[in-house]
Amino acid sequence: MINKGLFSSNSDEWETPLDLFFDLNFFFHFDLDPCASHSNHKCDNYFTKDDDGLKKSWSGHTVFVNPPYGREISKWVKKAYYESLNGTTIVMLLPARTDTLWFHNYIYHKSKITFLKGRLHFNNSKNSAPFPSMLVFYNGGF
Repeated sequence: MINKGLFSSNSDEWETPLDLFFDLNFFFHFDLDPCASHSNHKCDNYFTKDDDGLKKSWSGHTVFVNPPYGREISKWVKKAYYESLNGTTIVMLLPARTDTLWFHNYIYHKSKITFLKGRLHFNNSKNSAPFPSMLVFYNGGF
């Protein structure tokens, strides 16, 4: 059965596949997940929608960011870029949308990028995402 949530705009949250997170965490030892929920956070220290990680400082942390993929994504990418200018190490899991302004303004030539082979399986779904993904590294990528 196809997970209809994968192909609709019912939710802009795409929970990070655990194996991908564990592989990245092995190298980075993340200690902040600034856009999480109580049920899907990947770090002990995390911010929910109510906390609003866009308004909080990420300084002094090693940050893993898998932001909501809707209209707000550009705000998260911009926030990560500016936090990185203060020396914060940040790894972002994002849809590979290289045609967007946020990609060109805050990622391209400003970070290290790894495009992931194939399509990820989010939310423990048997079906893959309808879009390719990339990892963006600020201050300490591969």
